[in-house]
Amino acid sequence: MSTKADVIHLPDLQFIQYCHDQFGINRGVYNTIDAWFFQKGTKNILDRRRKIHHFLMDLQQKSARKKGEKIKFGHGNLTKMLNEYIGSLSSQEHLIS
Repeated sequence: MSTKADVIHLPDLQFIQYCHDQFGINRGVYNTIDAWFFQKGTKNILDRRRKIHHFLMDLQQKSARKKGEKIKFGHGNLTKMLNEYIGSLSSQEHLIS
């Protein structure tokens, strides 16, 4: 896939495989992230995929991991990281406004 726009339109299984190849996350972690964004109000699948992709890219950059290198969360840290991610986005939006 050449662009983020192309990636988010993949069929489910291929998008999950992309996330595994790019970020080293398994299907269970992907499903947890997807469900978390859904529960937070992102009902549109394309919007959720954009957010999932951005979240994982952000983690990859912050942890200086290479493409395909597994992102490790540890027990209970995934939700904490998701909350921190959303908090940082809210802070950035406040600064832009």
